[in-house]
Amino acid sequence: MTERTGVGPRSWSAVQAAAGRLGLTVERLAVDSADDFDAALTTIVKQQPDALLVVPNNTAYAFLPRLVEFAASKRLPTMYPFREAVEAGGLVAYTTLLPELFRRVAGYADKILRGAKPADIPVEQPTRFELVINLKTAKALGLTIPPSLLLRADQLIE
Repeated sequence: MTERTGVGPRSWSAVQAAAGRLGLTVERLAVDSADDFDAALTTIVKQQPDALLVVPNNTAYAFLPRLVEFAASKRLPTMYPFREAVEAGGLVAYTTLLPELFRRVAGYADKILRGAKPADIPVEQPTRFELVINLKTAKALGLTIPPSLLLRADQLIE
């Protein structure tokens, strides 16, 4: 993914560092349009990765049903940034709590409508995240989810 898709240099560096510690090789694919999406799927089929990590961006969200279907058809364990993907049959999502973020957006809008300058409002980062695991998908992929991860999950879909 590129900076245009919400994965900046710091985020990508963190992914690379974590992958390196785990002995994994990672490659990012830019997906900013329908054409990019189709090209990425073709690349994935050719390269046959062991797993996919989907990062949050509008294109990924727009193509979420196709992406979940593709990952299932190729038997690719995939981690998504949207709980809807796991509800639709994806394996796992680690995500912010969108309703909480929307409430914060409303607070920002209220401050601006009351006269605050947007540049003066501090940027906030999400503070709560949720881990959602689809056990049915894990079973279909032949994966055993470690008990320690099951205990950390906020929701298990069976």
